[in-house]
Amino acid sequence: MSLPDLIAPGLRLLFVGFNPSIRAAETGHPYSGRNNRFWELLAAAGLTPRRMAPHESRSLLELSIGVTDLVKRPTRSASEVSYAEYRAGAARLQQLVTEYAPRVVCYNGKGVYLRAAGMLQTPWGRQASSLVEGTTDFVAPSPSGLARLPFAHKLYWYRELRVLVESAPA
Repeated sequence: MSLPDLIAPGLRLLFVGFNPSIRAAETGHPYSGRNNRFWELLAAAGLTPRRMAPHESRSLLELSIGVTDLVKRPTRSASEVSYAEYRAGAARLQQLVTEYAPRVVCYNGKGVYLRAAGMLQTPWGRQASSLVEGTTDFVAPSPSGLARLPFAHKLYWYRELRVLVESAPA
């Protein structure tokens, strides 16, 4: 059981999470955990026209937004994922981004980006360079309820992401 990628060629935005939660894999919809604020953040930042529910996830493609994970194996916590799985996931992600060419790739959490890039630290927001040429990388706080940042802080970065997506060349 896993969660399929929600992706299509030429997306304006692709979100990348650590790995699917057990609940997301069971429901077949990303960010469906009870304490996950992903859908609320998308709407509040203006990335979607209204607050959508996880079961409407396929509708994101109509908005040119996709979703994938660094590692496809569902777990209760990202801490259950091995270093080897992250390395393999980073290679898979690079192929996916190269093939589908989204304009902006948003990593939902610094840890996701750091593992994908093999780096030790990075700032929030637009990254100085991208993991795949021709795309723009952005790091936003994780929408997970386990990420202890205040909602207003997360929302600030999701709004910055919207500005970037709207200004990215087609």
